[in-house]
Amino acid sequence: MPEVLKAPLVVEFPFTRSLGPVQSAFLTGLRERVVLGVRTGDGRTLVPPVEYDPVTAEEIRELVEVAPTGTVTTWAWNHAPRRDQPLDTPFAWVLVRLDGADTALLHALDAPGPDAVRTGMRVRVRWAEERTGAITDIACFEPYDGGPYDGGSAEPADHTGEFEDMVTGIVAAARLDYTYSPGRAQTAYINALAERRNVGERCPSCRKVYVPPRGACPTCGLATQEQVEVGPSGTVTTFCIVNIKAKNLDIEVPYVYAHIALDGAGLALHGRIGGIPYDQVRMGLRVEPVWTEGARYPDHYRPTGEPDADYDTYRELL
Repeated sequence: MPEVLKAPLVVEFPFTRSLGPVQSAFLTGLRERVVLGVRTGDGRTLVPPVEYDPVTAEEIRELVEVAPTGTVTTWAWNHAPRRDQPLDTPFAWVLVRLDGADTALLHALDAPGPDAVRTGMRVRVRWAEERTGAITDIACFEPYDGGPYDGGSAEPADHTGEFEDMVTGIVAAARLDYTYSPGRAQTAYINALAERRNVGERCPSCRKVYVPPRGACPTCGLATQEQVEVGPSGTVTTFCIVNIKAKNLDIEVPYVYAHIALDGAGLALHGRIGGIPYDQVRMGLRVEPVWTEGARYPDHYRPTGEPDADYDTYRELL
C-alpha cells in the first residue's frame, strides 16, 4: 500500500466585528484599567459582560465596575505555550471570579509551576504596559496576598460605561494550524494528479464514480476500492461569476468558477474557467484542463471547441 500523504496546513483570516454598547464599554474600560460587568434583573453581576441574560434572555445594559482582584475557581496547567498565547513561559489557564462578580473570567495566570496554583487562590490583574482596548490589555493574572480588594470596596459600583474615544470595533486574527492527511483514497487521487490524471473510485453497489474519491460511498455507505480514470475533458454543469478580487490571489476579476463533471465521473468538481470571455461561459460548455509547468493540479479549464453537451447528459450532476 502506498504511503498516505500528510502535510501541515494553516487556515488564517482577519475576523472583523463591530461592538455593541456593552462590549464597547467593557473593552474601552480595559484600556483605562477598569473592569466592567453587567448587572442582571435579579442582581447577579456578569463578568465578562453580555448583552442578554443567559438565563432569562432579557436585554441587560446596567454596567458596574468590579475589582481587579479575584479568586481562582478552576485551572489547568499549560506546559508548552503556543504562538500568540498570553505568556511565552509555562503558565496556568484559570477561571477567575473577580471580587464583586458572580461569574468567572478566563485568562492566564503567571505562576512558577503547577504546584503554585490551586483552586481558591487569590489573584489580581497584571495590566499590559500598552493597552488598546482588547482582552489582551489584561496581560495576565498574578498571585495576590491581599484581602477582597485593598483598593476599595469589593461590592460592584455603578458605572456609566462612558469613556473618551470609545472602542467600537475589533479585528481578531483567526488562525488554525494542523496536520492534514487526505487518507488512502485521496492520496491516490493527489498522486494521480501529479501525473496529470484524474482517478476516482467506483461504488460497488450504485456504481457511481466519485472524483475526488472519499474512500466510501456517501449514499450506500460501502467502502470503495475500484479505481477509475475519468476525463480529462468534462462539462460545465453550473457556474458563478466572481467580481470581488481575493487577497493574495493573482487573478483579475471578473472570472468564472464552475462545477465541472469530468467524463465518466458521477459528480462534479470545481475549477476556474479560462480561455473564454466570462460572459460566454454557459451550462453544457465542454472544457479541458490546462496545466502549468510543475503544477500538481490544473491551473484552469478551457473550452475544447466541441458542441455543448445536451442538458439531459448532465442534469443529474447539477
